[in-house]
Amino acid sequence: MGEASGRAAGGWATRRRDSVSESRPGSADSGVITGEDEVVDLCSELIRIDTSNYGDHSGPGERAAAEYVAEKLAEVGLDPQIFESHQGRASTVARVEGVDRSRPALLIHGHLDVVPANADDWTVHPFSGEVADGCVWGRGAVDMKDMDAMTLAVIRDRLRSGRKPPRDIVLAFLADEEAGGTYGARHLVDKHPGLFEGVNEAIGEVGGFSFTVNDDLRLYLIETAEKGMHWMRLTVDGTAGHGSMTNKDNAITELCEAVGRLGRHEFPVRVTKSVRGFLDELSDALGTELDPEDMESTLAKLGGIAKMIGTTLRNSAAPTMLGAGYKVNVIPGQATAHVDGRFLPGYEDEFLADLDRILGPRVKRESLHSDKAVETDFDGALVDAMQTALVAEDPGARAVPYMLSGGTDAKSFDDLGIRCFGFAPLRLPPELDFAGMFHGVDERVPVDGLRFGVRVLDRFIEHS
Repeated sequence: MGEASGRAAGGWATRRRDSVSESRPGSADSGVITGEDEVVDLCSELIRIDTSNYGDHSGPGERAAAEYVAEKLAEVGLDPQIFESHQGRASTVARVEGVDRSRPALLIHGHLDVVPANADDWTVHPFSGEVADGCVWGRGAVDMKDMDAMTLAVIRDRLRSGRKPPRDIVLAFLADEEAGGTYGARHLVDKHPGLFEGVNEAIGEVGGFSFTVNDDLRLYLIETAEKGMHWMRLTVDGTAGHGSMTNKDNAITELCEAVGRLGRHEFPVRVTKSVRGFLDELSDALGTELDPEDMESTLAKLGGIAKMIGTTLRNSAAPTMLGAGYKVNVIPGQATAHVDGRFLPGYEDEFLADLDRILGPRVKRESLHSDKAVETDFDGALVDAMQTALVAEDPGARAVPYMLSGGTDAKSFDDLGIRCFGFAPLRLPPELDFAGMFHGVDERVPVDGLRFGVRVLDRFIEHS
């Protein structure tokens, strides 16, 4: 932790550092620490714990972050448990007792791991947690140590002030989400399902953030669906030989042609209920009809979130890795490629059939990791609680459903019959490329957004 912070001070560009304590409301006068007071420090401290997930066990793991979370929860009287599915791959779970324990419980989950970051590409060190220019900077600032910090801040505040939630809340801070959740949510659901006894609803990541329509209206996108995934390896076997000789059975040629077809293929538009709900709400907000078949004009109206929304109208398959050969004058006998495939709810069979047709008979398709698509309706008391909490802090707020193009730990919790939403509330400045922050360089989250999120989550819990 300390090493990353020290390196940032000496080796990266110096930015204006905000004085967080000067702007903390009420704390200087009352001496009482609130959730708003500590959320920035919690977020920074979590970012300083390197939890990079390389897709195997070569990274530092989540153990240090899980212990940090457990300590913060224990300080306010909870009895957190740490579950280590593999050495260093740890998750922390705790249950907060509610006023009415006969009611079904609410799950609030977040992941502790982050994707790797190359420090040379960043303005500040990605594990510095530096506070500058009104933001907390670092890997995980929006994906998703911001929500981890907001959750910790709200729960600690409520327990310090003796405010029980209306019903039990299960808190889960999880390992391995960035590699599919095998050593985090999936492990807990399969091996320790009793932790989630009585839970019927959940909130997690990539939802509740604002999209500014105008000065008087901000749409807050609530995730009600997410695409399924097929991470796959493609293999073509050919005839090995000397690079100087004619070879009509070159594995690289065959594979590259197939990958090229796949990478350029435009899958057909399929409008699911979540996407239709989002487009209808956006049409109403903009005062114009949006045509999902006319992607160019529709996405032009979405600004920075176009990248997130555009791919929710189609299945997708992105080639991400290529491998073949070992010497320039040797034609290899085999070539491989990796593809990140994502399919819409209800369209998995169509997606797989399209893949095989596009790739052709010479390409062997092998599944590396797959998981289902999930979708729920945008209705009910929990959705009402989200809208109520958002409007109380932002009178120009309107909650709308949307589909996430990626995947989250909600896929695992859905197996337990838990209805899952993405709700990590942030009011964002219109100019911030929020979608670009995910897995991007110079990832950062606004300080004001974190404090807004604490207030909204607190109200949401009270009305849930």
